[in-house]
Amino acid sequence: MKAGATAALVAAGVSPAALGAAEAGRGAKMVKRPNVIYILADQLRYQSVGYAGDVKARTPNLDRLASQGVSFRQCVSTMPVCAAYRASLFTGKYPSSTGMAINELRINPNMRCLGHVVTEAGYETGYIGKWHLWANGSDHNAMESSYIPPEMRRYRLGWDGFWAAYNFNHEYYKNFYYMDEPAKHTYGGYEPDGQTDMAIDFIRKHAGKDKPFYLTLSIGTPHDPWSANNVPAEYLEQFKDVEFPLPASWSDTPDPYMDRNAEPGKWLKNWKPNMPGYQRVYYAMTANLDHKVGRLMQAVSDAGIDKDTIIVFTSDHGEMFGANGRVWKLTFYDPSSRVPMLIRWPGRIPAGTVRDACMGTPDIMPTLLGLMGLGIPNSVEGMDLSLVAEGKKGPEPDFAFLQGLGHTFQWADGFEWRAVRDKRYTYAVYLRDKSELLFDNQSDPLQMKNLAAKAAHKETLDRLAGQLAGKMKDLGDTFEKCTWYRDHWTDGKRNIIASARGKF
Repeated sequence: MKAGATAALVAAGVSPAALGAAEAGRGAKMVKRPNVIYILADQLRYQSVGYAGDVKARTPNLDRLASQGVSFRQCVSTMPVCAAYRASLFTGKYPSSTGMAINELRINPNMRCLGHVVTEAGYETGYIGKWHLWANGSDHNAMESSYIPPEMRRYRLGWDGFWAAYNFNHEYYKNFYYMDEPAKHTYGGYEPDGQTDMAIDFIRKHAGKDKPFYLTLSIGTPHDPWSANNVPAEYLEQFKDVEFPLPASWSDTPDPYMDRNAEPGKWLKNWKPNMPGYQRVYYAMTANLDHKVGRLMQAVSDAGIDKDTIIVFTSDHGEMFGANGRVWKLTFYDPSSRVPMLIRWPGRIPAGTVRDACMGTPDIMPTLLGLMGLGIPNSVEGMDLSLVAEGKKGPEPDFAFLQGLGHTFQWADGFEWRAVRDKRYTYAVYLRDKSELLFDNQSDPLQMKNLAAKAAHKETLDRLAGQLAGKMKDLGDTFEKCTWYRDHWTDGKRNIIASARGKF
C-alpha cells in the first residue's frame, strides 16, 4: 500500500494495526477475523487475584489465563464506578465526554460505539448480564428500568444480536433479565451459573461458522452485598478458616473526601467489625467467578476455536475494603482503580506476557479493534495498544488519566477529583479545596505517604500536575462541580442529552 494512501486511511480513523492486518491478508479471499469473548467482572480489584500475588485468592483459571496471554498490570478504571466504566468501554471516550457523571443515568445513544463497529463488520453479537446504561432512576426492579423495548434498541449501542440483560441487580439468587420482549426471565439458581450456561450455549452455536462472534458476559460478582446467602455455600466454606485482618492502611477515622460512609460512628460500628466477613464473601464470590472463567475456557477448547478466539477478562473497578480510610469505589487509590486486564489470543499474543503500559478504560475499545483488524472511529479518545498487547513495540500513553466527576449516584457536590497515574506515581487533586496527593507506588504500594508537600518531590509533582492540566485541556474537561453536569447535560430526568462540547 502506498504511503500516501496509508496516511489517508490513518487520518480517517483506521488504526495502523488494522492496516497491517489488511496488508498481511492481501491475496487471500477473505481475512478471517477473530471471535471475541469479553468477560467483565464487577468490583474485582487487581490485588485480589492469585497471579497478582494474593495468597488468599483461589483463582487457578485466571492464573492460567494470565500465563497464556498478556497481563496489563498497570490497567486502571478511568472512573471507578459501574456506569461510567461501561460508557467509556463502549465509546472509547472519557466520562467528561460521555456525560456519565454518576450512576443511574441513561446514556445518550448518539455516539459511535464498539457495538456499531463490530456489528457492521459482520459479527454475530451476544450480550449477557449487567448493562447499567439504561435506567434513569434507582428502582432497579421496575421493568422500565431494565427492559429496553425494540423501538429504543439504539440504547443497546449497536449490540443488535442476542440480548439477555438487565440494568442493575446484585441479589444473585433473585436474578432476572430481559430479552426482546417485556417478559421477565430468571435463571432460577445462582446467577453466574445461569449466565455462564447461556454464554456456553452461545459459543457452541456460533463456533466455527463463517461469521465470527463477539460475546460480552457481564457478571455481577464479586460486587456487594457480601452476605453469606449471596454466594454458594461450598465456596464460602473454602474460606472459613482464612483470616481477613484490617488493611495496613486502615484508620479509625474515615476519609472525609469519601462520598458515602464517612460518618465516624457508622464507620466504627458497622464497617470495622464486619470487614472480615465481607471480605470472606468477596473472596468466595471471586473463587466462584474463577470457576466460571474456567468453564468458558474449556468451552472454547471443546469447540476447537482457541486460536480463532480472543478472550478478555477484566473488571469495571475495584474495592477499597477499608484501605486508606475508604470503602467501595470512586477513588484514585489503587484498590479502587487498578483492575485485572488479561487478553489471550494463542498464536498472536505471546503466552505469559506482562506489560506495564498505562492503560485506561478508553484505551480498551481501540485496542480490541486494533487486534480485530477493524477501523477505529475518529471520536475515540483512547489509544490503540494492540501492538503492545502482542509483545511488540508500539505507542503507549505516558500516563493514565482518571476522573472523579462527583458522587457515586447522587447529584451532590464536594467529592470531585482528577488524577494521573504513570508507571511509578499517582498524583491527584480535589476540587473542594485544591488539596493535592502524590504517592510513589514503587516504594509505597499501599499509598500511605503523601509526598505532595515534600520539597524533594516538587519536580515530580509539577510534572504530573502539568500532565493532568494538559490532558484536561485536550479533553475540554473544565473540572466542574457534580451538579454542573446535571444542569448542562441532562433533561432533568437523568437522561443525557448533551456533552461538554455541545454534541456527541
